[in-house]
Amino acid sequence: MKLLRYGPPGHEKPGLLDEAGRLRDLCAHVADIDGAALDAAALQKLRALDVSGLPPVHGNPRIGPCVAGIGKFICIGLNYADHAAEAGMAVPAEPVVFSKWLSAVVGPNDDVRIPRGSLKTDWEVELGVVIGKTASYVEEADVMAHVAGYCVINDVSEREYQLERGGTWDKGKGCDTFGPIGPWLVTADEVPDPHALDLWLEVDGRRFQNGSTRTMIFGVPALVAYLSRFMTLHPGDVISTGTPPGVGAGVKPSPVFLRAGQTMRLGIAGLGEQQQRTVDA
Repeated sequence: MKLLRYGPPGHEKPGLLDEAGRLRDLCAHVADIDGAALDAAALQKLRALDVSGLPPVHGNPRIGPCVAGIGKFICIGLNYADHAAEAGMAVPAEPVVFSKWLSAVVGPNDDVRIPRGSLKTDWEVELGVVIGKTASYVEEADVMAHVAGYCVINDVSEREYQLERGGTWDKGKGCDTFGPIGPWLVTADEVPDPHALDLWLEVDGRRFQNGSTRTMIFGVPALVAYLSRFMTLHPGDVISTGTPPGVGAGVKPSPVFLRAGQTMRLGIAGLGEQQQRTVDA
């Protein structure tokens, strides 16, 4: 299934994308696409619905973040060997973990705001993992029973704030609008191998990132199991799993960064596409 949320910010409704690409309303069957809707039993009830009988959504509504009520937005850095090389950093022995503030979460096509004074705002297309079952000290072999599905994430990053201003990465990663999520949550049964997905990103029509999850250092089972040692993962939590090479900071001979008035377009095979306009904060 492709689950989504549509409508104005703060007033999104739950929906589903049918096989013909039409939006269908799920309001009669679920309150929202949140943790309560993502456990195995709840998802099975949605799969059993007659999709053709669900009310169609007319017009062209805004698509919101595909998960509501996110408790934790956890990110993994330097998780592609070729991106670590691009950044001039060693391949990590353990996952590099940081967080985005929940105020970073926006819809997949909402504007991205360039922070005031920023000169180094950058892009990162990433595979998102959405938790569907509480996970604490989970073994890698059991991880997939805890994954509800996957989505596209743009891990927008301000490199000066992240790397040059001291402290942790978080302040360069969690600025408002720096976490577009969606367009939809694709349930795990429709993604046979999350480690065999092509992902890409363009700015103003120029392709910068063109990678594959095949080059991830730590795969989904390893990441979820690792994180579950340090925190309990709850249904609706989101994990952004790292980016392939092609970020602006890695462009040679001179880095390229975002400015207001540009358009980012990005996607992952089978998981949909995003498109954001950059604006001044």
